[in-house]
Amino acid sequence: MDSPVEHKADDDLEMTMVCHRPEGLDQLEAQTNFSKRELQVLYRGFKNECPSGVVNEDTFKQIYSQFFPHGDASTYAHYLFNAFDTGHTGSIKFEDFVTALSILLRGSVTEKLQWTFNLYDINRDGYINKEEMTDIVRAIYDMMGKYTYPVLKTDAPKQHVDAFFQKMDKNRDGVVTLDEFILSCQEDENIMRSLQLFENVI
Repeated sequence: MDSPVEHKADDDLEMTMVCHRPEGLDQLEAQTNFSKRELQVLYRGFKNECPSGVVNEDTFKQIYSQFFPHGDASTYAHYLFNAFDTGHTGSIKFEDFVTALSILLRGSVTEKLQWTFNLYDINRDGYINKEEMTDIVRAIYDMMGKYTYPVLKTDAPKQHVDAFFQKMDKNRDGVVTLDEFILSCQEDENIMRSLQLFENVI
């Protein structure tokens, strides 16, 4: 005989049939670095924040901004949302969420750098130009807020990007390829430390 808890779970499932249902946990377990139990916990949290099973950009910004009360996280959240939304659907499904989280938390260095490259490649043309990198870095500075970085000058993002680009653009063609990005990051401890700033704000 089914327990009341099992009945409630069945009722919850029936109620969400009209909403997005994620792929089977077995499939997600095979595709990510999470166990089935971890996926169940993540899904409960995801459904708690997003009962419909999908997150649109406005909701994502609202949730994300709670972690950075002293800054303006909206621009960075916009770029981050686009990186999570790999299908370019305008919404993030649970599958999108756990796939990205799996890479960022438990992926190899190369996988993390590939994901970061895609975040910086705003127009998705396979290259990072100086404008794209400046937009992302400025968004990070805005998000962290003046209380975190009270001594930063307004040109700090540009200086940051100029230093990055000088190291990364190996053939001086004005853009950074994925190979250049990965190679530069792996051979420079300072860049790896700077990238940890990004990982810490995910």
